[in-house]
Parts: sequence; structure tokens; C-alpha cells
Amino acid sequence: MREILVLGGSGQVGTALARLPLPEGVALVAPPRSTCDLVDPASVVATVAARPWAAVINTAAYTAVDRAETEIAAAWTLNALGPAVLAEATARAGIPLVHVSTDYVFSGALDRPYREDDPIGPVGVYGGSKEGGEQAVRTANPRHAILRTAWVVSPHRANFLKTMLRLAAERDELRVVADQRGCPTSAGDLAEALLAVALRLADDPAAPTGTFHAVNAGETTWADFASAIMAASAARGGPSARIVPITTADYPTPARRPANSRLATDRLAEAFDIRLRPWQEATEAIVADLSG
Repeated sequence: MREILVLGGSGQVGTALARLPLPEGVALVAPPRSTCDLVDPASVVATVAARPWAAVINTAAYTAVDRAETEIAAAWTLNALGPAVLAEATARAGIPLVHVSTDYVFSGALDRPYREDDPIGPVGVYGGSKEGGEQAVRTANPRHAILRTAWVVSPHRANFLKTMLRLAAERDELRVVADQRGCPTSAGDLAEALLAVALRLADDPAAPTGTFHAVNAGETTWADFASAIMAASAARGGPSARIVPITTADYPTPARRPANSRLATDRLAEAFDIRLRPWQEATEAIVADLSG
């Protein structure tokens, strides 16, 4: 039995990992935070050393983007220092590490999808702390794969898709930002990619390592994403509301959001033959899950 350790098992992506059908002879182990918590270095070191893990997948993160602007130490502890301890412990044990990162490491100023080797430039605490985590993983464990993703949604936990459906049940009209572009990503599809990469690293010492982008195919704005969610919901007899496009300036937040969150995924396709389906299909599937 090949066991893969999963950190952040109660989050969107961790929950999606737990729902995946697994190959024969593979098991995912996601200990609760009371047993292994990235903010507790001793628990991380002990958990990594407890078994001969085939690989480790880290989905745990501080993701409260706005709150991070005033909870700087908390964000950096979970997003940067925790992964540093994890990367050191896995490297010491010879275990490959798959780590989830974010589009927020970029400034959003480019007018094309970001490639993995484009200059980073986080504009907030959250993005800065995630970039710190990337550097820790990159420098501490040579057998790593960092998968940057964006706009993650699922039937689980709080996310944009579920928020839109909840508000649509309460209001006839929703004002949604239309001048930020990105790639909506299904947590389930991302989980499949993470597992595939982890198994490849576990089975093949010569497997590709480094930084990759993993998002569903295509791009859209938040407003058009919301419209697609409404259409999918209405088609199943669920709540729907009219979407009114607004600008970022009309909806100020403590943390700046990248105007461009588009991520190019060619490297992931070339290295691992992984191509996530179009975001529209993923959105339909999530709404169907929630409706069923």
C-alpha cells in the first residue's frame, strides 16, 4: 500500500481529494489539525517521520485574503513558515512534496496569461506569504512540484460559486466585478491533477519537478462567471439573479486583487500530460452536484 499524506484535508481541495476514486494500492491519509498543524513545527516533523509516505500533498493555507492585511504574522506562519518546515522534513526523509500555490504571487499587470517563469510581484500580504512558501519549498526539497491555481470553487466550504447561489436566493440582482479576468478552477479537477503529479513523483525518480500552473481551460471575468453560474442554476430550477457588471473601484476591499489572474498551463500539459477541462463544464458539474 502506497500512502500519501495530505495536509489541509478539511478545505476545498482536501475534501475533493478525499472524494477521488483511488488506484488500487493507493491510500490518502489526511490527519486532523489536532494531529498535524502547519503552525506547529513539531507536529509536522513527527507526522512526516511517522510513516514511509510515498508523497506529501500540501493544500493547507491561510486564504482569508482581506484579513491577511491585518493578520500578517498568521498568514506568513501558515503560508510560508509551515511549508518551510514541511519541505525540510520531507527532503530529509526523501519524500516528494506537491504544494498548492496561487495566482496572487503575480501583480496582475500583464495583458496575457502568466507563465511559470514570469516575474513575480505580489501586491498584498496573502500573495507575499504564498510566494514565501513557494521559495521555501523550492529551496528546501529538490523533489517538489508547486501547482499554482486560481479562482477555486467546489460544492464544499465557502467559495464564490456557493456565495452567488446563496445571494441569488435572497436577491433579484447581484453586482459583480467585471474588470478582473481569470480562470475558474474546480477543486475536484485540481485534486485529480495533484494526485496524478504526486503519484508520478512517487513512482518515477526522474519525474519533472518545479513550478506548474493548474487551472481549468478558458478564461472569464467574475461577472461573466456569475452569469454562467446563474444560467446553470436556472436550468435546474435553482435560484437565479440578474448580474450587473461593476468595476473594481465600485467594490473596494482591504486587499488588492490582480486584474489579470489568467495562468498558462502548457508546462503542466507537457510535463505530466494533464489538461483540465473547460471551466464552463466544471461549473455545470458543481452546480449539478449542489442541486442533486
